[in-house]
Amino acid sequence: MKKQELLRTILPAAILAGICISIGCVVNLRVGGVAGAVLFAFGLTTVVYYGLKLYTGTAGFIRRQGDWTMLCVVLLGNILGCLLTAWMIGYAQPDCIEPASKILTGRLAKGPAACFLLAIGCGFIMTTAVEFARKGKMLTLLLGVPVFILCGFAHSIADAFYFLVSPTAQLLQTDVLIVYICEVLGNFVGCNLYRWLLFFAPKE
Repeated sequence: MKKQELLRTILPAAILAGICISIGCVVNLRVGGVAGAVLFAFGLTTVVYYGLKLYTGTAGFIRRQGDWTMLCVVLLGNILGCLLTAWMIGYAQPDCIEPASKILTGRLAKGPAACFLLAIGCGFIMTTAVEFARKGKMLTLLLGVPVFILCGFAHSIADAFYFLVSPTAQLLQTDVLIVYICEVLGNFVGCNLYRWLLFFAPKE
């Protein structure tokens, strides 16, 4: 894919996807519990409906030869969308800062290895949900989001928003970047888990 196409089509769609996921994060922070987890699904539903580019909705569908540059642009755009929303919410809805900070504290307490494993679970659920949604079966999409949240699995784009809306002093800790990279990698593994395992499954 040409650089010009990436910047003109993929990047804006990825930024908007980051904003949509951030909206889901906001309602989850403000409502919490099962209700917050269910309402979070609005973010992913919007991403799928508009055909936007989300890292966890793209990582499991890249071509075998690898659309690595495109995937990196998607991740960057998602984070930029989260950053823009975090700036606005941090100013307009400061009550979101404390619960977001607690999520970041929890991730740091678990550590990189645990966050990597938790991200695998989220990646698997997200790819499964998107696969069903592409075939017009939206129920799995609506259920998948609250399932990964209530399981405590790590979604790298949602966590980008939670981390960015947290206090700056907490965000600038070195361990935050390490944990986040582990989540990104874990999501990628989870998004491709079904494909890798089925590749080694015996053919009938």
